[in-house]
Parts: sequence; C-alpha cells; structure tokens
Amino acid sequence: MKCKTLHKKIIFFLEEELPADEMEQMKYHLSVCNDCNAFAEEMAKMLAVLQTEKAPSVNPFFYTRLKAKIENLSNSKIRYNKNPFFVKILQPALFSVLLIAGIYSGIKIGQPISDRTSYYVDSEQEIIPYLNEMKNETIELFLME
Repeated sequence: MKCKTLHKKIIFFLEEELPADEMEQMKYHLSVCNDCNAFAEEMAKMLAVLQTEKAPSVNPFFYTRLKAKIENLSNSKIRYNKNPFFVKILQPALFSVLLIAGIYSGIKIGQPISDRTSYYVDSEQEIIPYLNEMKNETIELFLME
C-alpha cells in the first residue's frame, strides 16, 4: 500500500470503518512505515480531542437557575419610562419634517441646472470632432496604411 492511499483512508481506519482486508493492509503498512505510523498517531490524538469536545459536560443546575432568573424578571415588573409627550407629539412632527425635507431635496436634485448646461454642451461639441474621426477617415483606410 502506498503512503498517499493510507493518508486518504487514515480517518476511516481509525474509526474502523474499512473492510477487513484493507484494515489488515493498513496495519501492516503502519508497522513497516515509521512516517505513516507517526501520522496515524497524530490523527488519533486529534480525533480524541474532537470526540471530547463534541460532548460538553452538562450542568445539572442550569435549568433551575435559568427558571429562577426568569421568575425574578417577571416578578420585578420592569417599567420603561416612555414620555407620552415625545411619543404622541414630537415623534410624528419629527417624521413629518424629515419627510418634507426628503421630498424637497428630491425635487431640487431632479431639476436641471440651466446655468451650467450651456457650458457643458458647448465644451462637448468642441471635443466631439476630435474623438469621432470616423467620418473623416474610415477604418479600412486606416488599416491599409
């Protein structure tokens, strides 16, 4: 058996999920090859750590403590001091002001600027003939030269 094959199947070997003949081949290779044996030992250690981390210890008093805290919270009746003036008057007023400001800024953004548009159109028309020389010289003539 090659070392690469063993490395691919080492986890199945450690969990004893391979057929009996492959298990025997793996055991023989591990007894012969020191590098693969060291690799198998490291993998066994890692799998052992993973197995211990899979099942954490359960605290038997967790449920009783949680239940007691929930009962204490429900008995203490925590009150939030909500100011009715803020809730009934200032909150709708603030919302209305923000809504009006948003509509106003949207209208202003949507309107064209008449002073600057003439400058941009003039400068574009000056540049366009230099960018578009296709009318003066066709691509065929350019490629033939």
